[in-house]
Amino acid sequence: MATSTINKRVLFRIYKNKRGWVFTPSDFIDLGSLSAVRKTLERLTIKGTIRRIERGFYDFPELHNDFGICSPGVDEFVMAFARQNKCRVIPWGGYAANVLGINPDVPAKCVYLTDRSCRKKILGRLDVIFRKTTPKNLAVTSEIGALVIKGLKFMRKRHVNFKVIQHLRWRLDKKQKDQILKDIPCAPAWIAKVIKKVVTVDWRAY
Repeated sequence: MATSTINKRVLFRIYKNKRGWVFTPSDFIDLGSLSAVRKTLERLTIKGTIRRIERGFYDFPELHNDFGICSPGVDEFVMAFARQNKCRVIPWGGYAANVLGINPDVPAKCVYLTDRSCRKKILGRLDVIFRKTTPKNLAVTSEIGALVIKGLKFMRKRHVNFKVIQHLRWRLDKKQKDQILKDIPCAPAWIAKVIKKVVTVDWRAY
């Protein structure tokens, strides 16, 4: 396939996914050889159309009217990692609790559990850690279910009070509540009870 054709197709896919998208050469493997795709991404990086954010990872950076080029999104980066490695990835600990808004402390590193080998990636000034875990910890069916279970586990039972439950009731929409209900079997007994309080109208019954 001609180089100009690959360039156009790669660029079309980047624009189609819009600004903020994080990707790797493997996201374009259906458009041409890996070598040709890498050369195209290198040219687009030099031109300034895209940005290289980590070895093998690029993004089509978002632009802010006042602050210019924005930092790459952690979630987008993690999704690109999962696609590249064909693995499951779920947030863990303090990061999950922070994303949910039940822990105000911003962690110095983002930790994710995966079924692949342990790895560390640098995203700007942030460390993104991928830790290998057991299939049991990845048994959840939804991302929101993983967030809630891991976030609550990090908070520990004694810190999950009325305020936390009310926040989650407000934070989660009906679709998300339906999703985490399906993941109750994956949660410890005390977290399963908290989830029922979060999703049930008359939660004081639990």
